[in-house]
Amino acid sequence: MDSDEHRRVLDPEHDTAALKALTHPLRIRLLGLLRQDGPATASELAARTGESSASTSYHLRVLAKYAFIAEAEHRDGRERRWRALHTVTSWSNETMESSAAGRAFVGLARRRQIEHLESALARHEADMAAGRFGQEWVEPSGISDLMPRLTAGSLTELWETIARKLEELTARDAGDPRAAQVVLLTAGLPLAPRERSAKTPEGGQDDVTSDGSAHEGTS
Repeated sequence: MDSDEHRRVLDPEHDTAALKALTHPLRIRLLGLLRQDGPATASELAARTGESSASTSYHLRVLAKYAFIAEAEHRDGRERRWRALHTVTSWSNETMESSAAGRAFVGLARRRQIEHLESALARHEADMAAGRFGQEWVEPSGISDLMPRLTAGSLTELWETIARKLEELTARDAGDPRAAQVVLLTAGLPLAPRERSAKTPEGGQDDVTSDGSAHEGTS
């Protein structure tokens, strides 16, 4: 395991058991809740997830066994509180691709990220409708699904640029009382050209190839 104060880097060769432990939807969700909302007990997490406290308690112990979480300061002596040890779990896609366990984990993690986007959108809409954020948040909030043509090198450069800029802005806003938690999901997934239907007239367009979209939610 390669890690620093904020990042847990997983390697399928050295973290086989940890990967297997994390390849469970509820465990990924529990870890995400602890990272997003801070320390909590098994009972509090059970209420948020709709699971039993016995179930969340068991899965929290598994996460603790593989050093994803640890006990936090207790409010009283009746029940354990848990905290996330890192803010981010990361990995090398190329390294993960070399093992079945790695591929399974990456697939599950990505689908969980999509679920996170859906739940975050619902929460965002409710917060805005209830007036919990000021008008200044209306314009910058949004989702984009642009489809640029890039080389593998350019896509790598884009990821690195986003990471550097995000680190810079996060550090700048760390002590600003106007700052709020922002859900930021980015995707860079190359798509091979679809084969055209043999029945499509030359110069025409069939419904197999006409479902692309490009939307950008902010100006």
